[in-house]
Amino acid sequence: MAFGDLCQLSDVTAWLQTGQNPFPAVDDSLLSRLVTAASGFIESWLQRQIAVGDWIEIRDGTGGQRLAFANFPVSAVLSLSIDGLSIPPALPVGANGGGFGAGYVFGPTELALRGYVFTRRAQNVAVTYTAGYPSVPPDIAQACIELVCQRYRERARIGEVSKALMSGETVTFSQKDMSDGVKTLLAQYRAVAPVSGFARMLAPTATDSATLAAAL
Repeated sequence: MAFGDLCQLSDVTAWLQTGQNPFPAVDDSLLSRLVTAASGFIESWLQRQIAVGDWIEIRDGTGGQRLAFANFPVSAVLSLSIDGLSIPPALPVGANGGGFGAGYVFGPTELALRGYVFTRRAQNVAVTYTAGYPSVPPDIAQACIELVCQRYRERARIGEVSKALMSGETVTFSQKDMSDGVKTLLAQYRAVAPVSGFARMLAPTATDSATLAAAL
């Protein structure tokens, strides 16, 4: 299973199986490639990554105190700098911990500043964080399984819009890139708030994890 794949080959072959006999292994290599391709297509459509990884974002400062992460859910912020100045996490203050000092706080989808602002300037904010799901949500995995099976079945009629049968009837094939059922499964995870003025890349820790996963 390649890093970033959203479903298992065994689940795809189980979905393709009809009757009691296991689905033949002759197309396993093809199906594995389709799993990786379908996973990439899904993440492009969602406009976000699903697998856990460390990410570096270079963003335009907006002049405000809030920043929406391009990937989510976020479980840790590893570093934040604005105009080259390192911003610390905001620590609780007061005898009862009723407030926070200057720095940053974050939730699953957003970073917020206290006592600082994201200075309005191009590409002056750098944030490194950990985001993604520890395991692929079941509905995303199911959407990937169904999309892989759709692509696998469609390879026998590439480019065909319709086909005349011996009975004189005509069968018309759907030209949608994914079925309505798959789109419904994925829609709840799609990033709908646009994130502008940013560059995003895997942090070295995530790159190392991907290399290790590929070697296993």
